Amino acid sequence: MTQTTTDHGYTADKEAYLRRLKRIEGQVRGIARMVEEDKYCIDILTQVSAVNKALHAVSIGLLEEHIAHCVVGAANESQATGDPRAVNDKVQEASAAISRLLR
Repeated sequence: MTQTTTDHGYTADKEAYLRRLKRIEGQVRGIARMVEEDKYCIDILTQVSAVNKALHAVSIGLLEEHIAHCVVGAANESQATGDPRAVNDKVQEASAAISRLLR
């Protein structure tokens, strides 16, 4: 039986991303527990900041993987076919993702 999969830029590091996301998930549960236990506001905000920073790091890693794999792949495809649309689409996709991250 042949399995069809689409390789994404992050595929090689998938397990590392999953570990990081599970760690972040644990941090978020910890923040909820802090709120339930009426912990000090600043301590909760410190933990929220740490989660935001961790998510930001995951986002930047995924964006780097997207550029290195998907955008470069589209550039190679565009060069081979002479059609610039594939690379233009991927660059616009990356630009939109960066814009969302900056909001």
